[in-house]
Amino acid sequence: MLTSAATWLLKIAIVCLFAFVFVWYFGQKVSTVGDSMNPVLYNGDVTLVNRIIYNASAPKRGDIIVFKPKGNENSHYYIKRIIGLPGETVEFLEGEIYINGEKLTEDYATTEIKDVGIVKEKMELSGDEYFVLGDNRANSEDSRMADVGNVKRSYIYGKVWFVLSPQKHFGLIKD
Repeated sequence: MLTSAATWLLKIAIVCLFAFVFVWYFGQKVSTVGDSMNPVLYNGDVTLVNRIIYNASAPKRGDIIVFKPKGNENSHYYIKRIIGLPGETVEFLEGEIYINGEKLTEDYATTEIKDVGIVKEKMELSGDEYFVLGDNRANSEDSRMADVGNVKRSYIYGKVWFVLSPQKHFGLIKD
């Protein structure tokens, strides 16, 4: 039988372990760089990233993810929205996005696409690639740019789920 002190130490160790796991998988902080995700996220917003969600499920269209472009460990984290999924084709026609030949309907605010970048023709995603865009499409370095390109699954750090600061943006992310 454990003594009272040993019981307390065990409880403290369990709480510390739980806190560590929670912070490691759900509380990793990543700051937003630039205005490419306006009006959902703003330059300097500090977000929390769920790092475990994609161990249980695949990333979905509309998810706001954190990744390093081309897996470059020397780059800052990028925060963008998933538009195209593995195996799909992405195409831009007259400022609209088409996935597998069908116009994409988005239920979040975006700006007009004026520059299609490297996506001049239909682009087919491989089995582990995602096509990402910023919501502020007039001011976003995303999959349309050669420096970012398509995002491989292994480059995805996690899903943004909460804005920690500043206080006026504090709260859950509404995908």
